[in-house]
Amino acid sequence: MKIIIVGCGKVGETLAAVLSQEDNEITVIDRNEAVVERVCSQYDVMGTVGDGVSFSTQNEADIAHTDLLIAVTGADEMNLLCCLIARKAGHCQTIARVRNPRYSKEISFLKEELGLAMVINPEEAAAQEIARILRFPSAIEIDVFAKGRVELLRFKIPKESAIDGLNLVDMHAKLKCRVLVCTVERGGEVFIPRGEFTLSAGDVISIIASPEDEMQFFRKAGMPMTQIKKVMIVGGGEISFYLTEQLLKAGMRVKVIEKDIERCDQLWDTFPKATVVHGDGTDRHLLEEEGIDQTDGFVALTSTDEENVILSLYARRMGCVKLVTKINRYVFEDVLESLELDSLICPRDITAERILQYVRAMNNSMDSNVETLHQIVDRKVEALEFIIRDGFRMSDTPIRELPLRQDVLLACISRDGKVILPRGDDCLQTGDSVIVVTTRKGLGDINDIFA
Repeated sequence: MKIIIVGCGKVGETLAAVLSQEDNEITVIDRNEAVVERVCSQYDVMGTVGDGVSFSTQNEADIAHTDLLIAVTGADEMNLLCCLIARKAGHCQTIARVRNPRYSKEISFLKEELGLAMVINPEEAAAQEIARILRFPSAIEIDVFAKGRVELLRFKIPKESAIDGLNLVDMHAKLKCRVLVCTVERGGEVFIPRGEFTLSAGDVISIIASPEDEMQFFRKAGMPMTQIKKVMIVGGGEISFYLTEQLLKAGMRVKVIEKDIERCDQLWDTFPKATVVHGDGTDRHLLEEEGIDQTDGFVALTSTDEENVILSLYARRMGCVKLVTKINRYVFEDVLESLELDSLICPRDITAERILQYVRAMNNSMDSNVETLHQIVDRKVEALEFIIRDGFRMSDTPIRELPLRQDVLLACISRDGKVILPRGDDCLQTGDSVIVVTTRKGLGDINDIFA
């Protein structure tokens, strides 16, 4: 597929890296010549220096023969205009990044009137992920499938847990919970485990289940079930705006610390039920005065990775139950993991994940293409959701007879609102939502899971 990416910031560069690995023909557009040259040499993509809203620049990038244009510059209005020109000039599909909250209630209108294939808001998506994690603080990461009926939840097995030392067969017999262990991370390796695999304290595992079954599993496994009631957020940017809105709706008490007085005024006016503090969130004395030691959840959302990491480590020292740390780049992944910062949130990766899902769907047939895609375990594993359409060649074939690839786990079936953890006698039927977990990259169609 031929794709143009307008804007070579953090998101644009990540998209160039991810999409070029999947045999797409990528051209990047940016005003900064040095940035274009660096991205082109690093990711083996083509580049055009210029203004993405210019017809001549798009024409130079061969918009007439392009399948998809993705606009991720720093300005929402520029992204929308890029897409409008691309639709007129090249008749291609378009995706725009739109971040400003004032547009959030107008997305459907903009999408329809401008003919956009997708509107992506990294900050709102990041806030949704953070809100899910704070709802279930034992989780490192939570990904959603089947319109919220199924969740993939990643967490670390603590010492003295009831599942420490159990193999998966014995775990199911002892706990009698409807969950499926999809991945296990141990010693830098990732496993898609079978029944004889034995779990150990310190393993990071991913389970798939309905939210109700997850709660039952955590209780029986002796996992911490602390409910987050008070949340402190340092940084009052766009993520903080969306997150505050969601946490207040969930009944949590929210305190935001922001050093820009104009931003504080906006937050005060929009969220009268939240506590907004004007001050420097990196000042430990201010944090102590505002009761960090009495806070359940701490979310570091400043613009600097280093500040966020230090703030979260300090919050851990002060006794916060759950930490969420925003980072813009994974430079020292192994170091970050060793710090035990609980949950790391990277908005650019969330954006790339959503767009990759759409590109995979465009590249494959309409019989059963990708509905949802999440990359987990540092992008080493993919969890994908497919809808079974009419004409699926393996309909009504027992799962034990399906020629599944060795590196693919058929993890869950959602049928008529019911969550099914598949067994050998179960069959895939038209209309099913099927979730698979795999270490194989590039799956775009349900038929790709078969050997």
